[in-house]
Amino acid sequence: MKICVLIKQVPHQESVLKINADETWVDEKNLVFITNESDSYALEEGLLLKESQGGEVVVCTLGPERAGQVLKDALAKGADRAIFLRDDSFDRLDSQGTARAFAAALKDEQFDLILLGLQTDDIGNAQLGPTLAEELNLPHVTLVVGTELLDRRVKVKQELEGGWFQHIEVDLPVLLTIQSGINKPRYASLRGIMAMKKKELRELTAADLGLNADDLAPDQTLARLYVPPKIKETVFLEGAPDEIVAQLVEKLTNEAKVL
Repeated sequence: MKICVLIKQVPHQESVLKINADETWVDEKNLVFITNESDSYALEEGLLLKESQGGEVVVCTLGPERAGQVLKDALAKGADRAIFLRDDSFDRLDSQGTARAFAAALKDEQFDLILLGLQTDDIGNAQLGPTLAEELNLPHVTLVVGTELLDRRVKVKQELEGGWFQHIEVDLPVLLTIQSGINKPRYASLRGIMAMKKKELRELTAADLGLNADDLAPDQTLARLYVPPKIKETVFLEGAPDEIVAQLVEKLTNEAKVL
């Protein structure tokens, strides 16, 4: 069983976030960074599957130099090797560009399972999993809260709306996005920390992956990041549903100017 787990480094939930000077992202000075929560659950699920079925777990991340720490943490917990996508051209990628970079790095590895968290704590759009599956031409299941391997198939428990669940069987290889709470992530042991230093951590650039600027050009860009102004006025809309909708559209268009 060959398993890949994608991991992202994100700001700690209790960090004080301030917008940077050009209003394009948060100011990262003095922030504490940690492993994205749902990615920690994805890693634990991969390690549990390896322990029950054998094989290897490969962890992969994309980001600045500091992001290599999440790979070291994963190796200390039991992952076998790591792939670090590190290049200045990877900064500020959208979900499509990120998926293309990961796909270029993983396409020749022939993984049976690719696991990642449902969404990241910083962006939270939950688009990387499905987009990467499309790039790799793999089936995928999102919102996974349980896995069971059945020979060359995997049975997954998927969370639906309203407290409902469904069970799906999918042939390997497959990509799964993991929901937080599926298991109990482990801590790194002292033995694991010492063993981590001898494990492979391979860095790859855009050139190594055969990617150019056009491959990574974003389809979406963030024009401005700002804190909404505080107002004290509360408006109640009354009337029939159609009248309320018309009033709401008018206010969002002409007053709030968000449409």
